[in-house]
Amino acid sequence: MITLFCLYLILIKPCHLRQKEKWRILESFDYAHRGFFNEECPENSIKAFQRAIDYGYGIELDVQMTKDEQLVVFHDQSLKRMCKINSELIHLTFEQLLQYPLKQSQQRIPLLKEVLQLVNGQVPLIIEIKKEGDPIRTLKETLVLLDMYPGMYVIESFHPGVVYWLKKNRPEIIRGQLSENHYKNENLPWILRFVLTNFLTNGFTKPDFIAMDIHCQNFFTYRIMNALFRFKKVGWTIRSEEEYVFQKHRMDCIIFDSMNPKEGNYDCILQKQKTNCKRKDSSELYNNRKCEN
Repeated sequence: MITLFCLYLILIKPCHLRQKEKWRILESFDYAHRGFFNEECPENSIKAFQRAIDYGYGIELDVQMTKDEQLVVFHDQSLKRMCKINSELIHLTFEQLLQYPLKQSQQRIPLLKEVLQLVNGQVPLIIEIKKEGDPIRTLKETLVLLDMYPGMYVIESFHPGVVYWLKKNRPEIIRGQLSENHYKNENLPWILRFVLTNFLTNGFTKPDFIAMDIHCQNFFTYRIMNALFRFKKVGWTIRSEEEYVFQKHRMDCIIFDSMNPKEGNYDCILQKQKTNCKRKDSSELYNNRKCEN
């Protein structure tokens, strides 16, 4: 049993902390999930990314490849939710995608290169390589663009193969393992669900950070990792002030949506560890960061 437990610890151990100076910059931002979207600015749209930049938020975004091998920024496998078209993105060309507006807006699914040109290093990026299609090919083509990009970024993926490829071929890039409750994914074999949920690939891929669904932080292996190993923790997705306050001092980076962290007096709440601070006007709060009892 002792031997098995030691093997278990070897398999789940992530990478020891690297690139401390870069992490200090990354940790100084909160990250807008798929851009700082709202009803006027659909998720993963140029307007949502511009809005995040205007508010001074880092950006989390998703990359996948079209049928004609164009890199686009889009989250879902299907266009049904965002474009009301029951087709999968990987089966459509970019020219075809331009026919479909995002959430009945004037925005369309953007190319990754358009997003990089817009951001241009103004805020850091958390880039997720989607597992749809050929994720390694998507990663390699993404790196072609990122090698010319002047800004700060990290790369994450649910697919351990993406994280492993980065470890072997581009170790200078900060890499992250995305995770959630994989047991609920009935499309995966049970053994794969078990391996992914319990981080049994960490020993091979050595992620610099774990991007964890905040509702799964009580999972046994994540708690063991948190207790025994030093690694960076990214929490997704925070959608309320209460979640933000609870997670802010537990996570190294926060990914949020459906809220604006700069509209609450969180500095005061975090200092007192209770929620008895009155809300203030967002502009006054942002400038003064004062608290009233």
